[in-house]
Amino acid sequence: MMRILLFLLSCVSLLSAAPLKTARLLAAGKEPVRVVCIGDSITGVYYHTGGLRAYPEMLQIALQKIHPQAQVTVRNAGISGDTTTGGLKRLERDVLAHKPHLVTVMFGMNDLVRTPVADFQNNLREIIRRCRAIDAEVVLCTQNSIVESPQRPGAKLAEFTQAIRDIAKAESLPVADCFTAFEAVHAKDSLEWNLLLSDPIHPNMAGHKLFAETIAQTITGQKTTLSGIGPPLPALRHTHALLKAGKLVKVLAMPPYDTLIAPAIQQLYPKAVVNVTSWPVEGQTLAQLEESAKKVRSMAQDLVLIAVPGSLPVQKPEAFHKSYSWIMNWSLSFGPQQWDVIVALPSATKTKLTTEEQQHEALARRLIEAQDLHSIEGDAAALTTLLTQHLKTQN
Repeated sequence: MMRILLFLLSCVSLLSAAPLKTARLLAAGKEPVRVVCIGDSITGVYYHTGGLRAYPEMLQIALQKIHPQAQVTVRNAGISGDTTTGGLKRLERDVLAHKPHLVTVMFGMNDLVRTPVADFQNNLREIIRRCRAIDAEVVLCTQNSIVESPQRPGAKLAEFTQAIRDIAKAESLPVADCFTAFEAVHAKDSLEWNLLLSDPIHPNMAGHKLFAETIAQTITGQKTTLSGIGPPLPALRHTHALLKAGKLVKVLAMPPYDTLIAPAIQQLYPKAVVNVTSWPVEGQTLAQLEESAKKVRSMAQDLVLIAVPGSLPVQKPEAFHKSYSWIMNWSLSFGPQQWDVIVALPSATKTKLTTEEQQHEALARRLIEAQDLHSIEGDAAALTTLLTQHLKTQN
């Protein structure tokens, strides 16, 4: 009931502000337009979204879709663990020095556990003042709704979310109300909302696409969708660089790919030296595979091949989502991607799926896409096809 009330309150009215000059520059397409997005780990490039891009990078795609003629670059200035206090300290270096036409500001998730709300608002005012001093426009962004916890109760998040709206109103600024966008999904379908999250507080790429769509509409006044944007190409940048240099490639792979990957690579690079470590799955539950994934980051691999078996006991969607997402999360480096990760669909390791397993197959497909990762839909032949597409095409 409280969640519904908070959502309704957030939708009472939309804050109005003067039309953005940036929108006119984008529409005209006659000069370069620079946007900088400052925030915390929800803004920065981390494992939650695959380690290659986050909503600022998706915002650039969204703005280009709305205005194909626009000359726009969007810089990501998100740092994990940051607050408005830290943002102020690095504002000159990370934002103002790049002479942006527009700055988006998304803070709050860490402030609400460290910063009194009055100080939070004062910090936002100072960020706004300093951006305006160099003639940069500002869009304030509320963050996503979250799975509540004692550290981050819903009422506290709602207080900071409203504080952002209040500052925007007082400063006559537009608000990209991402909290409301997430809660609109939640009000319709709690599972769909959950599928926007990589963990209790961080959105995955599906959530970041919603961020970017919301912010792009706030900037331009026009809607767009990023639902058809797949993971970035090519899929195997790190592995390809090592193969081109004639260096050893270290692979961690679940069966059957632990026996397939070296011969498949050597078909394309006959002189390649590939060292494969098997990631055991036999007799493991999904939760146990999630636990074993915690070791991956310390193993310093070059390529990780995840192949969760389709024969595992069927679980409720929420439990499947949690464990499957964390198997991928732990398999990625914490920050920008330092090695390649490929995920095989459950059907790749089981010929025939039950009706319930088919539902998990569909869910796995969505989660892999939401992690901004590439997938394999088969065993040896599919692996060879993927390697050919993403290794040889780069030569």
